[in-house]
Amino acid sequence: MSAIPTVSGKRPLVYQVRLLEGERSYEQWDTYVHAAKSATHYHLSGWKKLIEELFGHETFYFYSADRDGGINGILPIVRLKSRLFGDYAVSMPYFNYGGVVAESPEIEYRLLDKACKTVKTLGAGHIEFRHTREYEDSWLVRRDKVSMILDLPDREESLWKALGSKVRSQIKRPQREDPKVLLGGLELLDDFYRVFTINMRDLGTPVYSKAFFKRILQTYPESGRIITVSLRGKPVGAGFLLGYRDMLEIPWASTLREVNPLSINMLLYWEVLRHAIDKGYKRFDFGRCTRGSGTYRFKKQWGADEKQLYWHYWLRDGAKLPGLTPGNPKFKLAISIWRNLPVWVANLLGPSIVKNLP
Repeated sequence: MSAIPTVSGKRPLVYQVRLLEGERSYEQWDTYVHAAKSATHYHLSGWKKLIEELFGHETFYFYSADRDGGINGILPIVRLKSRLFGDYAVSMPYFNYGGVVAESPEIEYRLLDKACKTVKTLGAGHIEFRHTREYEDSWLVRRDKVSMILDLPDREESLWKALGSKVRSQIKRPQREDPKVLLGGLELLDDFYRVFTINMRDLGTPVYSKAFFKRILQTYPESGRIITVSLRGKPVGAGFLLGYRDMLEIPWASTLREVNPLSINMLLYWEVLRHAIDKGYKRFDFGRCTRGSGTYRFKKQWGADEKQLYWHYWLRDGAKLPGLTPGNPKFKLAISIWRNLPVWVANLLGPSIVKNLP
């Protein structure tokens, strides 16, 4: 990281960088998040306690305070430390967003600098900052991921017409099977988790614990929702939804492999989009993917536009960019083995592994 830039022609700002603590500070933090246009749901302070208590990770929620004590910038940091994957920090792990938010470039860089110095003192190898804009500085940056965002019309009928005949026919196919679609909260958690864990095992991916999803629903009951699709009384598709401001997001979605020929995933997403429009959301976030991949093409067919993600890195001297992704060849054997585990074994082992992955 290069020297912190100054704001030309202006006197230095008077503020202090502090760590979040105390209920009053939590309230101030969330008030700032709600007012800051570039802040996301994952900047809210509730994630701090959730991650600390469920995963046991050390967190550093830095904020900048002006001379009157008002917050003018924030940066949440989570340290992940394990023998298997090393010692590093992310803002924010597990999700697509969560980097620095502040009222000026100077405050942004002061917060970033404080985070880097803190993590360096701890002995960690790197920090990954998940940003939606690029910093013109000496940061190392990955640009291989994009979010797929769909602008929603005011009426369901308008979206239906815009989808095109091919997509509409794929949605109609599972409707002939007399599916049952449910939207709810905690009462649908078991069905969601059953579908989710089977699908993730089939993909070779460790899963979060059921307690993780339960805690999200309890912490943010107005934001979190679950949708399920059942055939003949059996859940075969499910999604976990989070809404914030004018956008609804689907961080996790799964369908069982056995029903893929019926295009249940198309029906699942159509019902989610209907729900988003009905609730007045203006945008829908399909989540991140690699440009040109199969998931990219799936999301693109709905009319979604890509939004470039910039993941900036501070690296300890001599360190290389981390490769903690499923596409890393060194994980190929582990993924193959995981796909052949009984689901109950994968569910037992998965949470202790995935909590240390970004």
